[in-house]
Amino acid sequence: MADKKTFLLPDLGEGLPDATIVEWYVKEGDSIRLDDNLVSMETAKAVVDVPSPVSGKVLRLAGDAGDVIVTGAMLAEFEIDPSQPQRAEGQDTGHHHGAPAASGKGVGSQDPAPDDRVVASTEGGAIEQSGKSPPEDKSEPGDGERADSGTVVGAMQASDDVHAEAAVSVGGIRAMPAVRALARKLKVDLGRVRGSGADGVVTMADVKQAAAGGTAPSPAPSGGAGSGRAGHSGENAGRGGVRTAGERTALSAGGKPMRTQPPTVSASGQPEQLKGVRRNMARVMADAHSKVVPTSLVDDADIHAWQPGNDLTVRLIRAICAAARAVPALNAWFDGDKLVRTLHPHVDIGIAVDTADGLFVPALRNADLLDARGVREGIDRLRARVEDRSIPAAELSGYTISLSNFGMFAGRYATPVVVPPCVAIVAAGRGRHQIVPVVGGFESHRVIPLSLTFDHRACTGGEAARFLKAMLDDLAAPD
Repeated sequence: MADKKTFLLPDLGEGLPDATIVEWYVKEGDSIRLDDNLVSMETAKAVVDVPSPVSGKVLRLAGDAGDVIVTGAMLAEFEIDPSQPQRAEGQDTGHHHGAPAASGKGVGSQDPAPDDRVVASTEGGAIEQSGKSPPEDKSEPGDGERADSGTVVGAMQASDDVHAEAAVSVGGIRAMPAVRALARKLKVDLGRVRGSGADGVVTMADVKQAAAGGTAPSPAPSGGAGSGRAGHSGENAGRGGVRTAGERTALSAGGKPMRTQPPTVSASGQPEQLKGVRRNMARVMADAHSKVVPTSLVDDADIHAWQPGNDLTVRLIRAICAAARAVPALNAWFDGDKLVRTLHPHVDIGIAVDTADGLFVPALRNADLLDARGVREGIDRLRARVEDRSIPAAELSGYTISLSNFGMFAGRYATPVVVPPCVAIVAAGRGRHQIVPVVGGFESHRVIPLSLTFDHRACTGGEAARFLKAMLDDLAAPD
């Protein structure tokens, strides 16, 4: 009887309980070699290619594109081919991205021949960057060890892990997994896109240009053998389209029967399972709601004295840094279980970035040391990397306070969510003109509504009020 192996979805190195299938590189019945790309999976932080842990025939695949697979659940089943290379028993079963970093080397150091493989195991082990089996973690929180937080919206600890992914060739097309995911989202056929990157690699810019020009539309899915998953992916891609009354059915977006009312009444909506960034955001927000005692203060910042050329976001960040110097209690982390507060001498600001995929909060490091130009360049860099999903996990965690500039869309005041371990978040609403009494009459001044939400366990109302007052004073300055 042929030897069979079941491949369990490994922890993709981000501490998340599941991942979403983006694209299978094989179908049931195909043969695959050890370490060839098996499937592309999306987590809350990245799109990762998962290689085959064995050489052999693919007997069973866990789901279709768009399906969510729980970490540790069956991802694929293989029939081992003893005539092909196999991983030796006891050989490294972790995963890694990029070359192992030698002890004492700086972040920028590189080995002459970096190993960009991702090593898979049938046991569903965790991903690691060193290529060695991860040591047993016996440290307690607060011992100085820093672990990956595994979140997009907030994080309990920072991570110094550096992830690097290599462009892989599938069907003769070289592209990063994130580029393939973007192409599917924009309905671009990568086979018709000319790559402008090194060695013909298709880049994000190439895909966006093809989508804007309509020069490489994806072909309609066929009904031939092995096309079931492609058709399913096409359905997922079309979920955002508008359906006519005649096209509305009682089927879910995955094509399965669903019922939200009695059988005699047609369903009025299509339930959609949260995936990737939105799925993780829901978990983080629920966790924050259960752990924080939030209190909000609101006021208006009078910016009538501003000189032309002031950048609102840059000024808000400068004001937060000034307030953090005056009242350090809000630029802090709080461990509610141990009742331990950590005040930070530096200011790393989490900048809320709204995207179609969900909310990202990249960290602007050492904001208190940057001038206006440095702040603007840092924000632009973070936004660009969020938009093309190239931002590393380390930049999505470890901030000391956060900022939401929701007023660029609408709204005056808000009660933004404080995500542990941070104790405060500042939110800026939509600017407006307000009549202000002055000596001799009234003037129309431009004001910016500010909302400050803080964890009342970690700081007092007086500290929060003084923090907000320090922000108002800094924003009132001409420049």
